Amino acid sequence: MGKPELEFFDAELVPWRQVEDAQEGIMEKIVSLDPETGSYTRILKFPPMETNQELVHDFWEEVYILEGSLYDIQKKETYLPGYYASRPPGMVHGPYKIPYGCKTIEIRTFEKK
Repeated sequence: MGKPELEFFDAELVPWRQVEDAQEGIMEKIVSLDPETGSYTRILKFPPMETNQELVHDFWEEVYILEGSLYDIQKKETYLPGYYASRPPGMVHGPYKIPYGCKTIEIRTFEKK
């Protein structure tokens, strides 16, 4: 089946919701979803905060920073608008300091079930 065919639409009309199993205040809007695999594209918004854990996923994750910045605590690097990451399953990343908040677009790709 795959993700649905979507022509341009106003993503601002998609409501924000708290990310399940995430720190309070991390919000998402899922703008495209493949119900068969669970793969999706979402806009993710972080308030000013510090995340408290390393992350590792069982899916491909692509992230593009739209606004704000992320500071990688372990790598001691700051990522700004326009920065992009492509993470294969199993890649460790984080934790982060997010001093001013941050907005990203994220694409998660799961293998077919």
